[in-house]
Amino acid sequence: QVQVVESGGGLVQPGGSLTLSCAVSGTFWRVFDMGWYRQAPGKMRELVADISFGGKTTYADSMKGRFTISRDSAKNMVALQMSSLKPEDTAVYYCKADVALTTYSSERDYWGQGTQVTVSS
Repeated sequence: QVQVVESGGGLVQPGGSLTLSCAVSGTFWRVFDMGWYRQAPGKMRELVADISFGGKTTYADSMKGRFTISRDSAKNMVALQMSSLKPEDTAVYYCKADVALTTYSSERDYWGQGTQVTVSS
C-alpha cells in the first residue's frame, strides 16, 4: 500500500512565501514523476509543477519564477517552495506520485488528500 501525505499549507499574506512538503511511504519499488497540482473553488485541478525521477522540472506558466519544485529521491519526498504569493494562488494543493509497486508493474498515480493554501491579508 502506498501513502502520499502533504504538509505545510496555511494562511499567508500576499507577497509572502510558503513551502509545501510531500512524503511517499509504503511498500513499492520506485517513485517516478512527482508533482504538485492545485484546485481552487469552482475550478478544475491544474498542474503547478512536476519533477521527473531524473530531476527534469516542468512548471505552469503562471508559476514560473515564483515556485520551485525539488525532490529527495532517496527519501521519496518532494517540496514546493512558493514565493510572491498572490490571492489567486489560494487553493487546495495536491501531491501526485507516479509509483511502480514492483520491477514488473506499470506506474500508477497516487494522490495525497491535499493541503489548503490561503493567500489573504
